[in-house]
Amino acid sequence: MDSSAVREVVEQALAEHGLELDDLSVVAAGSRRLVRVTVDGDGASGRGPTLDEIADASRDLSVALDTADVMGDRPYVLEVSSRGVDRPLTKPAHWRRNIGRLVTVTRPDADALTGRILAAGPDTATVATETTTYDLPFSTVTKAVVQVELNRPSNEEDGDSDALGLDHEFDGGDDPAGDEASEDSPAAADGAATPDVPTASPEPETAMSPAPGELKEKI
Repeated sequence: MDSSAVREVVEQALAEHGLELDDLSVVAAGSRRLVRVTVDGDGASGRGPTLDEIADASRDLSVALDTADVMGDRPYVLEVSSRGVDRPLTKPAHWRRNIGRLVTVTRPDADALTGRILAAGPDTATVATETTTYDLPFSTVTKAVVQVELNRPSNEEDGDSDALGLDHEFDGGDDPAGDEASEDSPAAADGAATPDVPTASPEPETAMSPAPGELKEKI
């Protein structure tokens, strides 16, 4: 399997849907491989891709991988998910897509602070705590993580994929003889990728967990 070729196919397929590749990895899982694709992007709302947008991109990505024949003969399961709220904000676009949310910011030469993102530009974000408003240059931020709120402001959209951590799974490649399908590994009919029912949870779900000691290849 050519890792660079896989990445190129994934990036091109996502770009056709206005999405970005955030992370890509391949995990050995018994006789199969688990291909994890984490996506990001503005989406129609400007706040990240929705469940429907990720589902559409997932279907086309599965077809693109099979058509390009970059995965080799060994069967694989394709898992596509949003970034989720547990991933740190590392780019100006991450801050912009999370305007209105609470964020905890760690700084090297000051106390950590938790406040709401009011604005975000190419170099600085404005964060308001209960008592003070800060203009934070990204160069002074060690780590920033969005906080989950049980009662979010009424202007927040329901079903926001960044908040829910959306996950979509597909089976790819041809199943070897005797390889049985399960809920975690849906079988593909006639070698085609078959979508699982989209789910939503506070964190992206996992299609299957590799056995201890199995290797993970970062692409």
